[in-house]
Amino acid sequence: MKIFRGFNHPGRESACAVTIGNFDGVHRGHQAMLALLSAEAAQRGVPTCVLTFEPHPRDYFAQTLGRPEIAPARIGTLRDKLSELERCGVDQTVVLPFNQTLASQSPQAFIDEVLVAGLGAKYVLVGDDFRFGTQRAGDYAMLDAAGQRQGFDVARMNSYEVHGLRVSSTHVRAALAEGRMQDAARLLGHPYTISGHVVHGRKLGRSLAESRQGAGDGFRTLNLRFNHWKPAASGIFAVLVHGLNERPLRGVANLGVRPSLDPTDVNGGRVLLETHCLDWPGAPGGEEAYGKIIRVELLHKLHDELKYDSLDALTAGIAKDCDDARAFFATIHTPIYTETRRQTTRDRI
Repeated sequence: MKIFRGFNHPGRESACAVTIGNFDGVHRGHQAMLALLSAEAAQRGVPTCVLTFEPHPRDYFAQTLGRPEIAPARIGTLRDKLSELERCGVDQTVVLPFNQTLASQSPQAFIDEVLVAGLGAKYVLVGDDFRFGTQRAGDYAMLDAAGQRQGFDVARMNSYEVHGLRVSSTHVRAALAEGRMQDAARLLGHPYTISGHVVHGRKLGRSLAESRQGAGDGFRTLNLRFNHWKPAASGIFAVLVHGLNERPLRGVANLGVRPSLDPTDVNGGRVLLETHCLDWPGAPGGEEAYGKIIRVELLHKLHDELKYDSLDALTAGIAKDCDDARAFFATIHTPIYTETRRQTTRDRI
């Protein structure tokens, strides 16, 4: 998949079949829409294109208005969104910066400058609740009328439902916020996953007391940054780690801001996914792991983040989490979760 930030880049196709949206989580509704887009693109002999935005428009307005509470929790990072779009067979993705220029653009200007001149759209597929342009003044009827005048086809897709529940990013966020990981997986079509480069942390895990399994270097962790201040999920999870070994590794992960640690640590209080593997595969997980891209599946929530008042209490808490994670894995058939997916995201993202 080709990725472009904006329109004016060599290598971008001059015509396409496009769908527009934030695609946070790339859930089963998104996947159904992308399958329809692919079929329509094939009939027209043009590539598929996803037009998406970064930051999320509601993030932009939350910052502009000074109202952080209206920003949506983020299901996935940009890396994971692009990886999922590629897995769905999208040919090219255009990431537009959502800024004042875009926020103030009239619906007709969006059609003229973005869809027609910018993308060369021959087919535009939108959801049943699609709105566009300043103050969300543009709707499907306006887009369809413009298509008839300006030479592109327009279609909309009705809501996608699973067992009577409309599949949406809102429902995925709710499931993750409430720790209903199986419900989130049903909406997403796969376990909730976060991927990224392993980064340096505070190295505190190496200095904690050895685990009851006798690991010689304490509770060392693989650290991934979640590049948004408001993740949809948070807490302690039983996880599977892909990318360090031929088979996925069982682990315990903390997703959040680590309230027991100094907020001025090396990661500056940012959201981290810190994963401790229950059975380390030898050398990986030491210095060799830094910079590697791993994928962590969050399968089961153990509890919310806790603030411990001492390192001894933190050590005991982690040890109990490890025991609880082992108990969880003993209750499931691990092969259900061991399907591997090709790592496709570009290192530059």
